[in-house]
Amino acid sequence: MKIAVLKEAADEPRVAAIPETVKKLTALGVRVAVERGAGARASIDDCEYEAAGASLGDRTEVLKDAGIILSVQGPAPSTLKDAARGAILIGALDPTRRRDDIDAYSKAGLQALAMEWAPRITRAQSMDILSSQSNLAGYKAVVDAAAAYGRAFPMMMTAAGTVSAAKLFVMGVGVAGLQAIATGRRLGAQVSATDVRSATREQIQSLGAKPVFVDSVAGIEGEGSGGYAGEMSPEYQAAQAELVSGHIAKQDIVITTALIPGRPAPRLISDAQVATMRAGSVIVDLAAEAGGNVEGVEPGKTVVRHGVTLIGAVQLARSLAADSSALFARNLYNFIAAFWDKEGAALALPDDDEIVTAIRLTNDGKVVSERLKS
Repeated sequence: MKIAVLKEAADEPRVAAIPETVKKLTALGVRVAVERGAGARASIDDCEYEAAGASLGDRTEVLKDAGIILSVQGPAPSTLKDAARGAILIGALDPTRRRDDIDAYSKAGLQALAMEWAPRITRAQSMDILSSQSNLAGYKAVVDAAAAYGRAFPMMMTAAGTVSAAKLFVMGVGVAGLQAIATGRRLGAQVSATDVRSATREQIQSLGAKPVFVDSVAGIEGEGSGGYAGEMSPEYQAAQAELVSGHIAKQDIVITTALIPGRPAPRLISDAQVATMRAGSVIVDLAAEAGGNVEGVEPGKTVVRHGVTLIGAVQLARSLAADSSALFARNLYNFIAAFWDKEGAALALPDDDEIVTAIRLTNDGKVVSERLKS
């Protein structure tokens, strides 16, 4: 078995394998071929891959006879003309927004596996690329906010007077939100957080932050499936908007992270609420690519509205390419190792396995994912 590791497109600095995972893959009895320059933007030299046991080549050489192809973002189908039919393509394939590419993978006879669709179950935790990348994004969101904020984060007592601590509010307490809370606390901010899932209250408190929840409305529908937030009742939405309006006006930094799979990001902050914040405040919207949690945010841009800086964060993990590559590569290795057939020296993907069923998009020249059929 040969595994190919591809160099990503110009806008993607991450890489799908690092020397550490190359060593582990070769220990499984496979050959690993890495496209030249694949790790350059993640601070990995080609010689490091060679030292780990990989061979180097151009894309044609790397793809020749490869049974498994590893990538971060799904490569353009036109660049896979040398891939063998039946090869397994593994990466973050963005199936709903890149449906034409998925169809092209199918026509090329590739078995495409979208790792971002792995179910949030215990057995799949070590393979969860969304969690590993969101963790870094939550950290970077606070760092970027600190860079844009014109004041210090921690309280400082000096001979010239006291500098008050910044007030940081996190909306959405998933993986990214929890890391944002932890990072804000490390930097010395006064941190508060909210979520529609009541179970997150204890998580917020465990990190030393103040939970901000609507307690006066019954029948909250925020507990979604698979660990994600779901839709809220109209009564809860109204109560939350009132609570947030009063709280957000007192905050210096706001980080929003709310996403609902398969739907536009929920609107959490209106333009009128932005206007209540004091000049110099900063909002970082981690859901900007999905439509944004904040009215007026622009994906990939920083704009100022009512004196408040709005950062439309896009793929923040990319800005930490070395660390995000390491985590992503380990996620892929953990998946391969979990389904590796030692006797057959191949990847065995049972049709009745819930992880396989969730991530498999194409097989035998057909689109087989139920999510893409609906």
